Amino acid sequence: MITTAKRLDTVEEYYFSSKLREVRQLQSEGKSIINMGIGSPDLSPSKAVIEAVAAAILDENGHGYQSYQGLPELRKGMADFYQNQFGVELNPNNEILPLMGSKEGIMHISLAFLNEGDHVLIPNPGYPTYTSVTNLVGAVPVYYDLKEANAWEPDFEALEKLDLSKVKIMWLGYPHMPTGARGSLALFEKLVAFAKKHNILLVNDNPYSFVLNDNPMSLLQVDGAKEVALELNSLSKTFNMAGWRVGMVLGNPEIIDAVLKVKSNMDSGMFYGIQKGAIAALNCDKSWFEDQNKIYRRRRELTEKLAEKLGCEVYKEGVGLFVWAKLPEGIASAEKFIDEILYEKHIFITPGTIFGSNGEGYIRFSLCVKEEKVQEAIDRF
Repeated sequence: MITTAKRLDTVEEYYFSSKLREVRQLQSEGKSIINMGIGSPDLSPSKAVIEAVAAAILDENGHGYQSYQGLPELRKGMADFYQNQFGVELNPNNEILPLMGSKEGIMHISLAFLNEGDHVLIPNPGYPTYTSVTNLVGAVPVYYDLKEANAWEPDFEALEKLDLSKVKIMWLGYPHMPTGARGSLALFEKLVAFAKKHNILLVNDNPYSFVLNDNPMSLLQVDGAKEVALELNSLSKTFNMAGWRVGMVLGNPEIIDAVLKVKSNMDSGMFYGIQKGAIAALNCDKSWFEDQNKIYRRRRELTEKLAEKLGCEVYKEGVGLFVWAKLPEGIASAEKFIDEILYEKHIFITPGTIFGSNGEGYIRFSLCVKEEKVQEAIDRF
């Protein structure tokens, strides 16, 4: 009997991996499931992106191994995007590293900087992968509370009371997933100061900036942020390219070089055609964001009606790809609540508990569902 590595004892199968098997089983039984759980955009990339990939496939030089650092013109496109959208100046030669999705960056950064026993500050609620990767590399998750009473932002007094002597990395992500809290430059300034004070690598996970958000921000806009911070970003949500797996990590050359040491031992470069498509996406003009948000705005209005039909209180200040809602008084379990809806009304909604204990009492709806399907969900009640 071949035994598995002990590190697997520290993690469970990703919630959506197991839950979607349940959903598929119901579908195989003839149930018409409306999936409002997953943040996988159902809209298409721009025509320019598709044309760029189609042309690249015919390039006789496009089928070999690619650079571990991506095409120079891709890094240039990412640098120009950050300059145009955030006013952040980055050197495309050594301050940007393209990734096969920003999720892989969470693993690469952790492998590059965490030793066994190091501590990691993780938001509660927050993206579950921060915890699972921390456990896989043998580090120790230390959760910091985010609560609605504090606009889903960290309590710095509480942070200062923690034992920070072993903390190496602090994860954050604004606009926040799952709540949609925007954050602010003032918050980013406080976080950078906190990281400098305690010699912590601050990493902002920033894939939702342009969805229903009239004020996109980057942590790297803060003066001196590059000294202690990295930012992850992705084309998945912004440009409807989730399955393409194109992301980036940005920061100072020494930190980026450490991440590259890990990455270069784990893949052999991104497919040329995908890089060409990503370059085209990054060159999209303002009308792209406006058109996307018209669609998402209509979807959000309908989804809020659905949440209110369930007796939930919607977090109206939220931006991004999800609607975060507080369950009615007296509901003891978010997971039991959504399971009843799944089996009785055949609608899949995400329980807040998968994002941490502070997600109890909340549920999350994805906006990656066509308007007519959201209306159908409303009609089922």
